[in-house]
Amino acid sequence: MMVARGGASTEARSDGARALPVGGPRHTAGMDRSTAPIQVVFDAADPGALAEFWAAALAERGYAVPGPPGDFADWPAFLAANGVPEHRWNDASAIEAEGHPRIFFQKVPEPKTAKNRMHLDLHTADGQRDAEVERLIGLGATFLHDGRQGPYAWVTLADPEGNEFCVA
Repeated sequence: MMVARGGASTEARSDGARALPVGGPRHTAGMDRSTAPIQVVFDAADPGALAEFWAAALAERGYAVPGPPGDFADWPAFLAANGVPEHRWNDASAIEAEGHPRIFFQKVPEPKTAKNRMHLDLHTADGQRDAEVERLIGLGATFLHDGRQGPYAWVTLADPEGNEFCVA
């Protein structure tokens, strides 16, 4: 049950290609999720909003919120046609990219209370880390701290629900 909020805009990627629109038709819509080799799952208070943040954060890597299956205009139309009560429409969402793990967001009743046991690292091209950090903060991330270990440096951020991730 996925609901993509927002419009279907596209952005130019750094390689000159156009990213697929969030909520637009995706070649992954017919994918059998039960046989996908790996899926990363985030617990969330607002799966739709968190999926939108990560779709924008990872757009240059090809990620987007997939469109609904079949010929449905949007997720609300699909969910209503399948008898899903409206209060359950934001129980889950996902983002997908060809050749990459699916990232799934599931609604949970409890808030995040401790540091992540696992996190994502977003690698940038040489000299692009600070610009990427600023872009992610503009999308709703929060700066937590700078890190360094030997020759390696990174910035730790939190997504809008407090999940830590690093930009290197």
